[in-house]
Amino acid sequence: MGPSERELDVLKVLWRIGEAKVRDVHSAMCEEDMCAFTTVQTLLRIMADKGLVKHRTVGRTLFYWPVYSREQLSSRFLHRVFDGSLDKFVLNMLSAEDVSADEMRELEKLIAKARRKRQKGSER
Repeated sequence: MGPSERELDVLKVLWRIGEAKVRDVHSAMCEEDMCAFTTVQTLLRIMADKGLVKHRTVGRTLFYWPVYSREQLSSRFLHRVFDGSLDKFVLNMLSAEDVSADEMRELEKLIAKARRKRQKGSER
């Protein structure tokens, strides 16, 4: 089972700041909106049970870190939802979102850059 929307919010914080105490995650998540410390604490406990995060204990303090990187979680999503078909995923996103001409050009540049990087890697 994948992460919920709120669990993704926690993962984004952990990807950004790295291993962190509940208090650090709470501070990073709740800068703009109000959320309870105990809510974040419960989310992290559930995420540990689901295998999304791991933790270690130092004294009475728990430090959490994500099990999967953003790239690994994206890949799992691609395989679960689109049977690993990157082209179906991209076409679906382009159909679902209102993509501007500038965004399309930027995507084309990113694809060209990835292609060059892959070609350089295969020449070695």
